[in-house]
This record gives sequence, C-alpha cells and structure tokens, in this order.
Amino acid sequence: MHMVTVMQQGVWAVLLLPYLLTVSIPLDCREEQGSLSRCPSISQEKLLDRVIQHAELIYRVSEESCSLFEQMFIPFPLQLQRNQAGYACITKALPIPSSKGEIQQISDKWLLHSVLMLVQSWIEPLVYLQTSLDRYDAAPDMLLNKTKWVSEKLISLEQGVVVLIKKMLDEGMLTTTRSEQGLFQYDVQPEMLESVMRDYTLLSCFKKDAHKMETFLKLLKCRQTDLYNCA
Repeated sequence: MHMVTVMQQGVWAVLLLPYLLTVSIPLDCREEQGSLSRCPSISQEKLLDRVIQHAELIYRVSEESCSLFEQMFIPFPLQLQRNQAGYACITKALPIPSSKGEIQQISDKWLLHSVLMLVQSWIEPLVYLQTSLDRYDAAPDMLLNKTKWVSEKLISLEQGVVVLIKKMLDEGMLTTTRSEQGLFQYDVQPEMLESVMRDYTLLSCFKKDAHKMETFLKLLKCRQTDLYNCA
C-alpha cells in the first residue's frame, strides 16, 4: 500500500547530528560497553545513574523522532485535527500519577513500578510502529533507525529497572513478564490518513511517557540524596 509522499525531503537532515551523538554513547551497567542486563554486579547508586542516563537518551531520541515525523508527514491542519479529536494515549488507563502533587506523594516503590509499567506497555506498540513505518513510501532511514533504536533500548531499560527494583525494594526474583491486559490492539489495517494519525499519536504519546519515565527516575534519585529538596 502506498503511503504519504514527502513534500520536503531535506527537513530530516538537520536532525542527523543529534542522532549520531545519541547512538554513539554506550548504555551499559559496566565501565565498558555492554547492556543493562549486566546490572546485578553494579552498585545500586551506579545502577540508578545508568538507568537515568538510559531514560534520558530514550526521551531525547523519542522527541527527535516525533518532531521529524511531524515535519515530514503532518501538515499543521492535521496537527490541529489531532488536538481537537482528543486522541487518547494507550497508557491512559494505567494507574500512573499525572499531577505534580500525586507524583510528589507516591512512594519510591510506586515510582519504580510506574516506570516499569510504562516501559512494558510500550514495548509491543513500538514493534507495531516499526512495521507501520516500513510501509511508508518515503520515510527516511533515520526515522526508521530511531524507532528501532528506541525499541531495542526500551527492552534494555526494562531489564535495568527490574534489577533496580530487586536491589532497592528487595522484591526477590522479579521477571520481565509483561501484562496480558491487551492495552494495545491494532488488528485491522487502517486507511492511509488513519494510519498516519495513529502513528503520530503513538509517537506523541510515547514521547510524553518517556518524559515521565525520566522524571520519575530523577525524582527517585533526588530522594536518595536530598529528600527535602525534591520539588
């Protein structure tokens, strides 16, 4: 199926340098290159720092991906249409705190479990997004590579958060088994415009949730060092 034709082929090039910088930074739990799956041997403090760095990079690349997709495929009237239509994010039903007051009041345990819920809820949708973007006639390789990179690093982040929960909360043998609740169900092949808007919604919602993951982890770090100054 033919997808949207790009009107401005050169708009993505300006984002190439930030992308190269992000993918060149190793994301690991060891001093040398590796992955967050090597986390059991690292101290709790260093592990939290590495997980935060991981979340920061995921959010940064998700922000770049969303901006790139918007510039290439979403004319301004469609941006307004999306806002007016009130597209709901797939994680809206999760018991995740949203207001500043709620976030400040929840325990360290719920901060960590909120991050884990968000991470696990996005693993399947990002796989779908890669498949959907592959059908676009003129999607640049950089956009495809960004979504693939984020999808892979999200699984690594999941592993790191699971180990962090075990270390900080002493919750035994946590696994990375994901929810069977079916938050994400896109079985029918959508029409062209619907598909574009759906992908745009996914990217926009993931960017927001990636920012939440980063914020929750940084608040947790603050609580470990300066409990009374974490506003």
